[in-house]
Amino acid sequence: MGLVLAHKISKTSAKVKVFERDTQPGGLSTYHNYNHFIWDRFYHVILPTDADLIGLIEEIDLGDQINWRRSMTGYYVQNKFYSISSLKEFLLFPPLGIIDKIKLGFTIFYGSRIRDWRSLEKISAKAWLIKTGGEKTYKKFWSPLLLAKLGENHEKVSAVFIWSYIKRLFQARSSAAQKEHMGYVSGGYKTVFSRLEELLRQNDAELLLDCSVKNISPDPSGGLRLFYEDKEEHFDKVIFTAPYSVLEKVASPALIEISKNHNTIEYLGVICMVMITEKPLTPYYVLNIADNEIPFTGVIGMSTLVDLEETNGKYITYFPKYATPDDPFWQKPDQELETIFLKGIQKLYPDFREEEVNSVFINKAQKVQPLQILNYSELIPKIQTKHPDFYVLNTSQFVNVTLNNNSVTQHIANFMTNFNKELQPDSDINTHI
Repeated sequence: MGLVLAHKISKTSAKVKVFERDTQPGGLSTYHNYNHFIWDRFYHVILPTDADLIGLIEEIDLGDQINWRRSMTGYYVQNKFYSISSLKEFLLFPPLGIIDKIKLGFTIFYGSRIRDWRSLEKISAKAWLIKTGGEKTYKKFWSPLLLAKLGENHEKVSAVFIWSYIKRLFQARSSAAQKEHMGYVSGGYKTVFSRLEELLRQNDAELLLDCSVKNISPDPSGGLRLFYEDKEEHFDKVIFTAPYSVLEKVASPALIEISKNHNTIEYLGVICMVMITEKPLTPYYVLNIADNEIPFTGVIGMSTLVDLEETNGKYITYFPKYATPDDPFWQKPDQELETIFLKGIQKLYPDFREEEVNSVFINKAQKVQPLQILNYSELIPKIQTKHPDFYVLNTSQFVNVTLNNNSVTQHIANFMTNFNKELQPDSDINTHI
């Protein structure tokens, strides 16, 4: 979010500086050195319907680097694998009877076409799925997936949570393609960030890495003072993109007023094991797992989508486990997590042998996506910026979409529509952001 905002603003007359706490850019979309190659730290994909994201990639002259591939989706239940890569395969899903299959298909069809999401905020995902598709379909199909994704929190989320996933993922099966297609940029998101860094330099913008902002306060003479490391600097405008918990720590009370209630925003994090192998593990890009004994949420076969030339002939597979802050998995050392995950892989794939593994990496992110509980849009803290040149844009404001880079790009576009009016040159002042 910060990099794309900086790119958009740096194309104006404003001088821009980006402060990034981590040692490399990209946030949740950043990259990782897997020894034999560099690829995304967490798994990402582009859908044909990601118009805003595709538009950004084309804007930075990387449109010809997008690669589209046929992808497959699987489901593991009762010790068996099933392909659910099309609506037809959904309707042939063996664990469900014919009536329940029709109800399942209706739920997906109906959900993907709902436009007014606000009514869905007032009903739980469980209640809505049972009402729409029946209790048997919920118990045999949706409940195991929600439990694997959210743990005991799965009954707390509103129907917006499951609706947003249905709406996004099933749009990938476009009427033009008739088959599920997904895409990626050659070189992964490192290519995108390297290009954005290059464009920032061309526009005389700065990117400071491994740099923590300590405080942001009004400047009595106008604008804002930003304190970082052992320095301070004046800015005409500041846009803050980190979570609320960070905002409260670094922003002066003179800048913001946060209206709170008894509810706090609870974030869902991810513990993701990435395994590099010499042989393929799965034919599916996404394998959904309905088995509580498997310690991870799913299996992401990135190499079913990405050309092996990108990964130096190696196969890369992601094993994510989504967890709330109180999950005991956060306290386990990486070696123990690796042992637990490998046992899960062995149960899932009895023919798997650990000697086939080239290397293993454990990547973590504690704040990935806010839990969209009932009436979430009414419960999130309302921020009133008390300074005309201080702005806040972060993912807790995503009340009716899943967190993905298309949603981020779309929110930035909406923000820039109004922000550009603030940058209209009515004087000779060179705005410093």
